[in-house]
Amino acid sequence: MPRWLPRAVILVLALYACFQLGSWAFHQLIGLLVNILIAFFLALAIEPAVARMAARGMRRGLATFLVFLGVLAAAVGFVVLLGSMLAEQIIDMVEGFPRTLDSVIDSINVTFHTELSRLEIQDSLLHSDWLQKYVQNSATGVLDVSATVLGGLFKLLTIGLFSFCFAADGPRLRRALCSVLPPAKQSEVLRAWEIAVAKTGGYLYSRGLMALISGIAHYIVFIVLEVPYAPALAVWVGLVSQFIPTIGTYLAGALPMLIAFTVDPWYALYVLGFVVVYQQFENYVLQPKLTSKTVDIHPAVAFGSVIAGSALLGAVGALIAIPAVATLQAFLGAYVKRYELTEDADASTSRPRRRVALPRLR
Repeated sequence: MPRWLPRAVILVLALYACFQLGSWAFHQLIGLLVNILIAFFLALAIEPAVARMAARGMRRGLATFLVFLGVLAAAVGFVVLLGSMLAEQIIDMVEGFPRTLDSVIDSINVTFHTELSRLEIQDSLLHSDWLQKYVQNSATGVLDVSATVLGGLFKLLTIGLFSFCFAADGPRLRRALCSVLPPAKQSEVLRAWEIAVAKTGGYLYSRGLMALISGIAHYIVFIVLEVPYAPALAVWVGLVSQFIPTIGTYLAGALPMLIAFTVDPWYALYVLGFVVVYQQFENYVLQPKLTSKTVDIHPAVAFGSVIAGSALLGAVGALIAIPAVATLQAFLGAYVKRYELTEDADASTSRPRRRVALPRLR
C-alpha cells in the first residue's frame, strides 16, 4: 500500500465530514440568514434618509431611531385602518345574521312546506357532537396560531434589530469591510455599496410616491361612488398594489370591488373599470417617469426577477428581487466595457428592411 493512500482517505473523509457539517449548519441557519438579508435591504432602503439627517448634525443612531419610528407609525396606522374596517364588517354581519337566518328558514318553510324554527335549530346545534369536536379542535388551533404569531413577532424583532444595527453603524461597517481588502478593491466595494443604497432607496421612494398617487386617485373614486370605508380602502389599494409584486394589483382591487358590490353591483363594475384604466396609466405613463432615474429596468427583466426571487426565497425574494436586479444592472453598467457599433452592425439594426415584390400568379 502506498504511504499517501491512508492520508488521502483520511483527508477525503475529513472533507466529506466538513461538507456534511456545513450543509447541516446552513439548513439550520437558513431562517436567520434570510432575516439578515431582509434587514440588510431594509437598512439600504432607509440609508438615504438616515444619511441626510446625519449630515445636518444629528447623531446617526437617533436618526435611525426616528426613521424606524416613522415606519412603525405608518405600519400601525395601516393595520388600525384595516382592522377598524374589518371589525365593523364583522359586527354588521353578526348583528344581521339572525335576520338573514330567519329569512332563509321562512323561504325553506314556504318552499318545502316544513315547520322549521330558528330556536330549534340553535338548540340542536348547541347540543350536537359535531360542535363539541369543532370547539376542541379550535382550541388546539388557537394554540398553533398563538405560536405562529409569537414566532412572527420574534422574526420581526430580529429583522428590526439587525436593520437598525446596519443602518446606525453603516460607516463603521463599511470601514470594517474595507479594512480586510487590498486598496485596489476598497474603491470597488464602496462603489457597489453606494449603487446598492441608491437603487434600493430609489425603489422604495418611487414605490412610495406611486402608492400615494394611487391611493389619492382611488380615494376620489370611492368618495364619488359612496363606497364605505373609503380611506381604509384607498390606503389598502395604494400599498398592496405597489409593494406586492405581480399579483398586488389583483389583490388590491378585489377588496374594494367586494365592498362596492354590497352597495350596488354596478359600483363593483365601475371600480373594476377604474382599476384597469389606472393600471394602464400607471404602467405606461406614471411608472416610466418615476423610475427612469431609480430602477430603470425592462418590464420583462423585472417580471423574471420576481419569479426567480419567489422561487428562491418565496415572498421575501419577490420583494427584494427588483432592487437587487437594479443594483446588479447598475453595477454591470459601470464596469462592463462597451464598444461602438461597426457600420455594418449599425446599418443592419437601424435600416428598415426593403420589401421584396413577389411576382403575381396568373
